[in-house]
Amino acid sequence: MITRRDTLRLAAAAGASGLVGPVFAQARPITAADWPAIVAKAKGQTVYWNAWAGDERTNSFIAWVGQEVSKAYGVTINHVRLRDTAEAVTRVVAEKQAGRESGGSVDLIWINGPNFLAMKQQKLLYGPYVEALPNWAFVDTTKKRSNIVDFTVPVEGFATPWRMAQVVFLYDSARTPAASLPRSVPAMIAWAKANPGRLTHPTIRNFLGSTFLKQALYELAPNPEILDAAPDDAGFAATTAPLWAWYDELRPHLWRQGREFPETGPAQRQLLVDGEIDFYISFSPAEAATGIANRQLPESARVFVLERGTIGNTSFVAIPYNAANAEAAMVVSNFLLEPATQARAQDPRNMGNFTVLDLDKVPAASRALFARPDGVPALPTNAELGAVLPEPHPAWMTRITTEWEKRYVR
Repeated sequence: MITRRDTLRLAAAAGASGLVGPVFAQARPITAADWPAIVAKAKGQTVYWNAWAGDERTNSFIAWVGQEVSKAYGVTINHVRLRDTAEAVTRVVAEKQAGRESGGSVDLIWINGPNFLAMKQQKLLYGPYVEALPNWAFVDTTKKRSNIVDFTVPVEGFATPWRMAQVVFLYDSARTPAASLPRSVPAMIAWAKANPGRLTHPTIRNFLGSTFLKQALYELAPNPEILDAAPDDAGFAATTAPLWAWYDELRPHLWRQGREFPETGPAQRQLLVDGEIDFYISFSPAEAATGIANRQLPESARVFVLERGTIGNTSFVAIPYNAANAEAAMVVSNFLLEPATQARAQDPRNMGNFTVLDLDKVPAASRALFARPDGVPALPTNAELGAVLPEPHPAWMTRITTEWEKRYVR
């Protein structure tokens, strides 16, 4: 993942190149009427899809997409495997600085968060184009606002949503009855007092640890709407005051009295398996199902969400402004929104990433594809996941991390 320092570095580099005003490869907005010509021109093109390659299940899914678009559209996908999305962003910035306004080496990037912000701010994205995609009609733009607002940044048609993550809490139903679990952030206090040492969170420097605090902040903030913008000093102090009061009361009842924390998500999963804690935070609704399949969790592992909803975000694919094969990249983007493609992605035997689509918009014949697979009771249904809360402005996470360390690291 790109760090805040990387984002600032990339933005500074792009700004130094003298970018001003929109820079689009097309002379006019792309519309649905253009789609037949786009598909025709895409045939025979190769999409250089730059995507993080740290998960083999996702790598296999991208390979499957390549096979399917080759058969259906004559489009080839070359998966450029990244260790960090910033590698691709840096490449596009360098091409802009070198004056390479067309024929770029990057056709598609798996992107969100600070990477998307850096490219959008510096006018390095092709588009807007998403409303021209036929399958855009199925996308959920109301209940899943992260499909159109990425970490408080309006997407405005410059990227295609393709997979969702959402906070869930994972527990062992054989040991902890579902009815006994807290379903709100305030309720965690009473639960932790009644079950001392049975709850923890990853270190705050891990994104799951900071997300634990962000999730709490959503329920505790006097006015959650303030989280949509970067905080000033007074706003930060007033908004987070209830969070720190809550955490001060919770901390002594955490695992090891809140003096130590697991370093990663897998580390806290092992604490559950070892019987040291009773539930933990995850950003993957399919984690229980995939953990069972991979023999990392007991068959009785399940997930639950909070009554008022949990934080979610969306991963996108975006096309650089100077992409050599923008037409084929749009064809791939549209294919990722096919109901059958989204259903395959959601299946825990493949990726286990929940859909960006509104199933009420999906043709009735395709809705059954999204039903929970037989024999996978640990996978929640789309309805069971409940409301998706938007990510706060990135500055909140940075400041919460700094403030937590100031208060609790000795």
